[in-house]
Amino acid sequence: MCRAVLESEEGKGVSQGINDGIVYLMLIPYILVGGVAYLIYRKYNTLKK
Repeated sequence: MCRAVLESEEGKGVSQGINDGIVYLMLIPYILVGGVAYLIYRKYNTLKK
């Protein structure tokens, strides 16, 4: 049903919202992993000094 709505002409706003949601859901894990990696890197460098 979602696919039918997205493929129709009426679902242009809906399809843009779903695309934005997918991008949002993809970015969150990368940001979290990057933040943890940065904290580990910073802690390792402060111990080294």
